Amino acid sequence: MLKRSFLPLVNANTKTLILGSLPGDRSLEQNEYYAHPQNRFWKVIRHLFNSPNTTAYIDKVNLLLNNGIGLWDVCAEASRPGSMDLAIKDESPNPIIALLEAHPGIKLVVFNGQKAYKLYAKYFEEKENIRYLCLPSTSPANAKTNLEQLVMHWRTIISD
Repeated sequence: MLKRSFLPLVNANTKTLILGSLPGDRSLEQNEYYAHPQNRFWKVIRHLFNSPNTTAYIDKVNLLLNNGIGLWDVCAEASRPGSMDLAIKDESPNPIIALLEAHPGIKLVVFNGQKAYKLYAKYFEEKENIRYLCLPSTSPANAKTNLEQLVMHWRTIISD
């Protein structure tokens, strides 16, 4: 049940870093961030940038990177049966501070849900020169927030 995170998706132009908790089972099987068809992450990103629907993962990744957005997870590895954030235990964090230092252009860190935020706060202190923002999770487990509401909340990542 030990699960590991992917490498970060960042480049020299990354200004915003989105942090999830840990990839779910479907993502791990497909080796793609947010691969579960009911996770609304990629739908939200497409709405934010008025991008056409695509199923090609490389197109999704390029949409993020071309708009200055990076992606990673707080957990490097953790024990978790299934894909629910509530089941994460015995986690160890990714070296996020080292990534931020290696990419000084990152000025906004966005958490995809409360679990990612709480895990970050457990292991790291916020850096003074970076703004932090916790947004509603795009996970299907967050059924109380519909796609339209998610897009409204997430729009704040492109308004700066």
